[in-house]
Amino acid sequence: MRNNNSFKKKITKEEISILPRKSFDGEIIYVDSIEAFDKFFPELNGTAILGFDTETKPAFKKGQSNDVALLQLSTADKAFLFRLNLIGLPTVLTNLLSNPNIIKAGVALRDDILGLQKLRNFEPAGFVDLQDYVKEFSIEDNGLKKLVANILGFQISKRQQTSNWEHEVLTEAQIEYAATDAWVCQLIYTHLKEIEKAN
Repeated sequence: MRNNNSFKKKITKEEISILPRKSFDGEIIYVDSIEAFDKFFPELNGTAILGFDTETKPAFKKGQSNDVALLQLSTADKAFLFRLNLIGLPTVLTNLLSNPNIIKAGVALRDDILGLQKLRNFEPAGFVDLQDYVKEFSIEDNGLKKLVANILGFQISKRQQTSNWEHEVLTEAQIEYAATDAWVCQLIYTHLKEIEKAN
């Protein structure tokens, strides 16, 4: 991870390409049934900072759209993948998304939140959009891949982004990608907060 002095305003594809590649290597909790949800959701209680992301099956026809299929929430060492197309959006999950005391850090959050609100209405609170937050550090390139490279010093794969997130069973590559995206958001937020405190 880098300190504030080594962040770049902009980072090039060439600079990213020479960085080591990393993906989430902690515990992945795959929630594809209400039974699994009831078993694992309590583990999120008491968590102060979560990385946040969602995945939606791409729509290739004009005017067509799909509902959010996957919600990812990650701590530093555990990633929870909620298959919303199979379990819906339980009330206790929207309670977490409405809790101002739990930080949910992600990138370009507006569409993610609107997509979730289509499934169940809730009042979002505690969300931090990293694209806004990094302006305080004079960072201009604010896509997730560039933020990871610039702030954390490694690169992530975005190859699975447009895959089918409504598949009956997600592939290992999809699961790793989804967990990684949420995990790096948690890492970025935590790292920037530490720099703020140090300064």
